[in-house]
Amino acid sequence: MNIDNIEAFIYVCQLGSFNKAADALFLTQPSVTARIQSLEREMNLKLFHRKGKKISLTDKGEYFFPHAQKILQSYQEAKYGLQQVLMPNEISIGCALSISNHVLPTILPDIRSEFNNVRIKIVTGHSKDVLNKVVNKEVDFGIIRSETHPQVESILLYEDPIHLFVPPDHLFLKQEKVTLEKIAQQPLIFFDYGSMDWLYIHRLFSSSKITPNISLQVDNMETAKNLLMEGMGISFLPEHCVKKELENGQLFRVDMNPPIKMNISIDFIYLKGRSKSVFIDLMKDKLQ
Repeated sequence: MNIDNIEAFIYVCQLGSFNKAADALFLTQPSVTARIQSLEREMNLKLFHRKGKKISLTDKGEYFFPHAQKILQSYQEAKYGLQQVLMPNEISIGCALSISNHVLPTILPDIRSEFNNVRIKIVTGHSKDVLNKVVNKEVDFGIIRSETHPQVESILLYEDPIHLFVPPDHLFLKQEKVTLEKIAQQPLIFFDYGSMDWLYIHRLFSSSKITPNISLQVDNMETAKNLLMEGMGISFLPEHCVKKELENGQLFRVDMNPPIKMNISIDFIYLKGRSKSVFIDLMKDKLQ
């Protein structure tokens, strides 16, 4: 039995008019009429006598009215109760620093609009650290570079391309052909040893039997980006963390020849068994 149809029936009964019920429900009058007709077909009986614009309940409508009120009340109580159980007072989200700076601002407005009474706590750390926090229930959810774990479910947020970036006035900006050999001669700023990003780039050089000139190795993208802007070298970075600098002309992307495609996956993760959370349902709607 459709709860919207029952709700429309109760409003028409209480207000004594299809038009008034439509106004109260923020619907059109034909929509309310259609809901009442659908309810009558489902129950195989007439609920209202209609004489012009005047309506009155049939005997069966009179009988059904208090039961309809109980149905709607039970539904609303159950819905409220589930929200209280499934939606805590606080949500903690773990993510990498670059994601908290550049990805979360695009997601948080939707979260806030849906759950404006819920406090949101942001915890930053490396992707592996965030994964462990999710597994150990130290945070509710995580947004990380793709990691696998038997206790964790994931939703793909987006694919983030990795490109080579250089500071303004770098010699590569004047060259038509930037090869892997030429890149290996430049001071490279590497980040996150052992991460999937690092492995992609390391394999890029090792597969061509080229030894890169790694002048600096740091533990996060933000540091790599800041060193890059100071002219300390060149760096392969995910596009999400340099978007603003590209727009401001502080950094420039260099296309390689032959072109090489590299992507990392940014995932929304949560502990298995939490799939009934209304927050997860929202994220699935927003992200997929």
